[in-house]
Order: sequence, then structure tokens, then C-alpha cells
Amino acid sequence: MIKDFIDDTKIADILSRAKNPAPARVREIITKSLELKGLSPEEVAVLLQTEDDELIGLIFEAAYKIKKDIYGNRLVLFAPLYVANHCSNNCLYCGFRSDNKELNRVALSMEQIAREVQVLEREGHKRLLMLCGEHPTRSSLEYFMEAIETAYAVKTEHGGEIRRINVEIAPLEAMDYKKLKTTGIGTVVLFQETYSHETYKIMHPSGPKKDYAWRLTAMHRAQEGGISDVGIGALFGLYDYKYEVLGLLLHALQLEKDCGVGPHTISIPRLEPAFNAPAAIKPPHPVSDHDFKKLVAIIRMAVPYTGIILSTRENPAMRSEVFALGVSQISAGSRTNPGGYQEDRSDDFRAAQFNLGDTRTLEEVILDITERGHIPSFCTACYRLGRTGKDFMDLAKPGLIQKFCQSNAIFSFKEYLLDYASSKTRIAGENLIGQMLAGTFKTRRKKSVMDKLHQIEGGKRDIYI
Repeated sequence: MIKDFIDDTKIADILSRAKNPAPARVREIITKSLELKGLSPEEVAVLLQTEDDELIGLIFEAAYKIKKDIYGNRLVLFAPLYVANHCSNNCLYCGFRSDNKELNRVALSMEQIAREVQVLEREGHKRLLMLCGEHPTRSSLEYFMEAIETAYAVKTEHGGEIRRINVEIAPLEAMDYKKLKTTGIGTVVLFQETYSHETYKIMHPSGPKKDYAWRLTAMHRAQEGGISDVGIGALFGLYDYKYEVLGLLLHALQLEKDCGVGPHTISIPRLEPAFNAPAAIKPPHPVSDHDFKKLVAIIRMAVPYTGIILSTRENPAMRSEVFALGVSQISAGSRTNPGGYQEDRSDDFRAAQFNLGDTRTLEEVILDITERGHIPSFCTACYRLGRTGKDFMDLAKPGLIQKFCQSNAIFSFKEYLLDYASSKTRIAGENLIGQMLAGTFKTRRKKSVMDKLHQIEGGKRDIYI
């Protein structure tokens, strides 16, 4: 059985020894990161302790190059779908916490879930992250699995469908992860929230989530239960961001050591205000915009093969800045209150987990990132072709996954442009696709991509390689 592998003293010592790093050492580590083989905790600590603006600029440049080399210019899009906000935990940073007696508690029926999915499909979404509070009856595993099956079954006009559902669910036994896998999910995501044991204890005064080690080792049990892709994350603002980055890295390295494959994704949410959540209203360790950009870049350099997920907690301006520093997946058009899509209530803070920083629609986000040169992607090919777990990492680590990702991003984006986009977005999208065809693909591959684009124009959907 896997035990708690995070050593607070060790992390503090690594950070202490890396203080006031020599510029030559920083440059050496930056150069090493460009080999796309990742960095050690000691090397990451040196970058975290770097405060020189010129060197931080070089860190940003390296992160941009690494992201481009592995993922190209694509940004994968998804929507979170909250199905219930009942919770037996009392996390001080979360609007769902059990002591929040003023929260409007909701557990959507299967009919309500289907209507939520219809709204999302009609906006053009193909990928969901399904979430719920932790409650033994109101959001049981059986309820959650039925919700997943319900969402997959919803079909709308223009070939609207959800092709992949990733999930964020409370820690389970290995046998329960095995059950969950039968629903056809993709990645299982779970945040440790904070890797500091003392902070974790303070932030989780009651409820099942109090057990630090049970949560920490959940992604080991998920892989034991047959889940190929797992995602981890920390909620920045609860403790020193430098400590949390090292905690994430040690978690990733432990998964690779014990399970043969590291995390498929790392999420980097920053604390945002939440209704009746004291730690969210006044973060114990607020992370400045400067430090947030720095930590994103360093994570990209440390684990180049792992997708970095950015939520709509951040405002549009910040989101745009960190796209170039390593982010590869983003949510868009989000609601964090159950039933929020159908009711179109982005302002219903009395039922939401946290407040949104980016309230734009999916199309507004797509137009913005397209005009900035990023290719929006709804691709789900890797999940459906078995390019998951170690098979995915074998392609991602040397940068070979881009061979599939760029083409599949174009195909899924072309579908969106034809089926859901306004004329303005369609023109911007077609221009970007044209630029990529002219400058990205070699002649033989370009012909293959163009042939498939013609098939999509002719009405064929869900094309991928």
C-alpha cells in the first residue's frame, strides 16, 4: 500500500538551499529544460528562487519554446459540468462546504443533466469535466456514473454530442475506479489542494477530506483500477506557491516511479472568492500575477510532457498571457453552479463553488484565441484510439504527439466553424487554418489534411487520425 510520500522538511530544505541562485546556474537549468526531459526538484527550486527580471524573461522564453515544441499552437477546450453541490466536507476555501448553510443545495436529476448537456452541445462543446460535491447519498458513485451515462447519451442537431467526459471525483478505492472506468471516461482528476500538511489540516477541519494521505494516494489507486490517465493539481493561494510547485513535481515523479507513468494533466487554479468561504475571500498566501506567470512557466519546464489546465477563475487578460507560458487546456463558457447552463446564471454565487474571472461565452473565447494565433481543439482522438497512459507519454515526451494533435485540432475546429460559429468567427478560423496549412505541413501531409477537411465540408463528422 502506498503511503504518504510528501516530506515537508525535505521540501523546505530544497527551497532553502536554492536561495539566491547564481545566474550561471539558472541559465544552465534553463538550457537543460529545452532538452524536453524535465527537471529535478532541486533544479526547479533554483528557478522558483530566481527573482532577477532578466532571468525570469529567459524562463518565460524557454517555457514558450517547450510548449510550442510539444503541443504546437493548440488549446484544448472543455466545459465543467457540476451535477450536485451537496458536500460533507467543510473546506474553508469552497462555497460547497458543509457549514455554508446559506448555499442553495442542488442535485440535478438525470433530466436536468440532459438539458444542461443539450445547452453545451448547442454551443459546440465536445468535451466535459464532470464534477460534484462529496456526499454519500446526494452524490454517490452510482449517481455520478448514471450522470456520465446520461451525458454521453444526449444528441443534438448538427451532430452535437459529447465525445469525452473527464471527471473530478472524491478519492475512491481501486475497485471503485474500476467501476467508474466502465462508463467510458477519460482522465480522472483530483487536486491535493495543498501539499503542506499543516495547511491541509487547517483548511479541512471536518469531513472525509481531512485524510491527507488517502487523498494523496488516490491517483495511485486510480491507476491500479485501470485508469490510464490521471490529473493532479494544487489550489494556489493556500500556501507558499514555491512549496506547492515542488509538491506537484514530487507527486508527478512518485506516480511515474510507482505506476510507470506520470500525470496526464496538472491543474493550476488560483484562489477566487467563493460564497461564505473565508479562505477564498482572504487567501492565506495570495499569488501575484507575476508569480502566477512564473509558476506556470516553471511547471511547463519541469514536466514538459504534461498538459497544463487553466480554468475560468482567471480573467481574460491573464488567461491570454499564460497561454504562451505552457497552458494547453482551458475551460470556456463555464458555470460552477449545478443547473447554471440551462438557466444561464453565471452570477448565481449562492449555488456556485467559486466566482468566475472569465464570463465570456465559448464563441467569444474561441474568437479571441483564434485571433491570437492559437488553434482551438475539441479533439478526443487519443482517448478513443488508446493513445493514453504510457502510450501517450511515449509520444508526448519527445514531442511526437504534435504529429497527431495539430491535424486533429484542425479537424475538430473545422467542425465547430461549420456547425456553430458566427460569420466573424468562421472567417477568423478559416484564415488561421489556411495559415497553418501553408506553413505547418509538408506537401504529403498537407494533402491528407486537406482531403479530410473536404470530407468535413461535405458533411462527414468526427474525423481524426
